Amino acid sequence: MMTFPPICDYEGSNYRQRFWEGQGREYEDLSERVALRRLMPGSGSVLIEIGAGFGRLASEYRGYKKVVLFDYSRSLLREAQARLGNDPRFIYVAGNWYDMPFVDGLFDTLVQIRSLHHTAEPATLFDQLARIGRPGGNYVLEFANKKNLKAILRYALRRQSWSPFETDPVEFTHLHYDFHPAWVRERLRNAGFTTGQSLSVSYFRVPFLKRYVPTPWLVGIDSLMQHTGQLWQLSPSVFMHNHVPSNGRPAPAGQFFACPKCATPLEDEGHSSLSCGGCGLKWAVEDGLYDFKTPIPV
Repeated sequence: MMTFPPICDYEGSNYRQRFWEGQGREYEDLSERVALRRLMPGSGSVLIEIGAGFGRLASEYRGYKKVVLFDYSRSLLREAQARLGNDPRFIYVAGNWYDMPFVDGLFDTLVQIRSLHHTAEPATLFDQLARIGRPGGNYVLEFANKKNLKAILRYALRRQSWSPFETDPVEFTHLHYDFHPAWVRERLRNAGFTTGQSLSVSYFRVPFLKRYVPTPWLVGIDSLMQHTGQLWQLSPSVFMHNHVPSNGRPAPAGQFFACPKCATPLEDEGHSSLSCGGCGLKWAVEDGLYDFKTPIPV
C-alpha cells in the first residue's frame, strides 16, 4: 500500500554491502566524520540519528548516555544491532519520520546524514524534528547539494537539463533529491530552527582522485576546505548546524515514546508491545526493536 508522503524503504536491501563495504568510499566516510565532529556536541543526554541505517556512524556517539537509531528499515536496524552488540545505550526504532513516535522536547541532539535526499516533504519532517528536539538543542543536517561544481559544469556544457541555480529541489531518480542550500535554510527557518555554521564536504568525490591519491591526503585537504562552506556551498555534500526552536518545554522526566497516530505518551514496561491509552493501537517490541511502522493487527 502506498503511503503519502511516499517513503523510501530499504527493507531487505543489501545497502551496506552494495554501497559501503569494499566500494571505495573510505574518503567519503572519513570526511563526513570530520564534519560531524565539528558540528555535533561531543557529549550529551539523548541523541537520535534519523535514517541511521546499519549504524555506520554509531561509534561517533560515545559521549551520549542514550542513543536512538531511527530508520524505516527493520532489516538495516537488525544489522546495526548485530554490529553494536549488547550496548544498552542504543535503542533501535523503526518508524515513519513524518510521524515520529516520541514525546515533545526529548532529544538534545539530532543528527541526519545521507537521508534527507530521500525526503519528499522536508518541511513536514523539519516540523517533526522541531517538535521532538529539546528547546535550544542541536540539529546536525547533511544533504545532497544541488548547486555543486559538477552540476554547474554539466549544466554549462548542456549535459543536464535542470539548472543548479534554481532553488527548487530536483528529483534525479525516484525518491532521490538534490537540494539547493538556500531552499533548505528557508525550510528550516520556517520550522523554527536557527541555522548556523555550514561546511562543504566531499570536494574530491572523483573516482580518479580516490584511486591515485592516498585517502588520508584527500581527507586532510577536504578537512581544510570544509570551512569554505561559510562562504559558499559548491561541494556535493553540505553539513549544517542548527538550533532547535527555543520555545516549548523539555520532555517530562520518564516520558519517551508517544503514539505516532495520536501523540499520547506510551508506557514502556518491558513487554512485547506498547499500548496506546488514547487511540487503542498497539506497537510491537521484539528482540530490542521498537516497531512503529505499522500497528499490531487486532
